[in-house]
Amino acid sequence: MATDYDAPRRDEVDLGEDSLEELKSRRTDAQSGSVDVDEADVADSFELPGADLADEELTVRVLPMQADEFRCARCFLVHHRSQLATERNGELICRECV
Repeated sequence: MATDYDAPRRDEVDLGEDSLEELKSRRTDAQSGSVDVDEADVADSFELPGADLADEELTVRVLPMQADEFRCARCFLVHHRSQLATERNGELICRECV
């Protein structure tokens, strides 16, 4: 519901003077402006163009770790030797994990 911040504020005395009918009409006006939408229904009806990947097979070429690379003992990512920060108890640790 939009709020007019430039409108004069009403104090508690003014709020207590509202009639029951006026309060009910405000409530129905505020509720009629909102739309109850189920997110699951919206997501099911939304389709990306050319997004039918049911018959697609993903192929990725995996390369073995090179001689100038190492695997970090903390993040388990393969980094170039230039990213080596320290070696503790035989474990290689990258700069990002130090």
